[in-house]
Amino acid sequence: MILFPAIDLKEGRCVRLIQGDMDQATVFNDDPAAQAATFETQGFEWLHIVDLDGAFAGKPINAAAVQSIVARIHIPIQLGGGIRDMKTVEGWLHAGIKRVIIGTAAVRDPAFVREAARRFPGQIAVGIDARDGRVAVDGWAQLSEMAAVDLGQRFQDAGVAAIIYTDIARDGLLKGLNIESTLALAQALTIPVIASGGLASLDDIHRLTEPDCAILEGAISGRALYDGRLDPTAALTLIRTRLKSDHAHA
Repeated sequence: MILFPAIDLKEGRCVRLIQGDMDQATVFNDDPAAQAATFETQGFEWLHIVDLDGAFAGKPINAAAVQSIVARIHIPIQLGGGIRDMKTVEGWLHAGIKRVIIGTAAVRDPAFVREAARRFPGQIAVGIDARDGRVAVDGWAQLSEMAAVDLGQRFQDAGVAAIIYTDIARDGLLKGLNIESTLALAQALTIPVIASGGLASLDDIHRLTEPDCAILEGAISGRALYDGRLDPTAALTLIRTRLKSDHAHA
């Protein structure tokens, strides 16, 4: 179970949105690289970055901020937002990103995802952002007719490294993860699933360490880490302790 701290980039700064609304952005740090370094020092083993401006523009916008983060930390990074073509995938991987997340293009151009996964095994993830089970695209501005499970199943045999499943209705609201929908998706797929959207407190971490959540690769936490509702040390200790006891019983 990997806990991914999230850095959402808007105009070069580290922000959090409420339900993906760019007009409801709270700036948490003007220096994303310093924020990333803090997460690394706290003991996180991965970092999750979203280029928010990129998600709306359909191309990378916050490359300078991302490069400053890559230069500053040693832990692997996964990044999404505005990745719509192979050139962008190559650019980010070349810049030191470990795994790129394709969202909107996974709905509109599944062949692109398959080709990317074939060319870069283990380095392509699919972002499925859903509201009431339906997939949203273009920085969540549009709802498609496609069900989240159907989208995931499109890529079953494509060699995709992970699926990041975000419940938009909960994102940024600290209402708790939608474990039920996330597990339903994970059970329908063989691709590892990462839960995202709404992680609020240590209660969510406890829930993630329950046996039924063992099929998940991890979860992403944003706002709860920034406003102090989730203590990083307590969360990481809980995950490690639970994993150790599971290994002991295995």
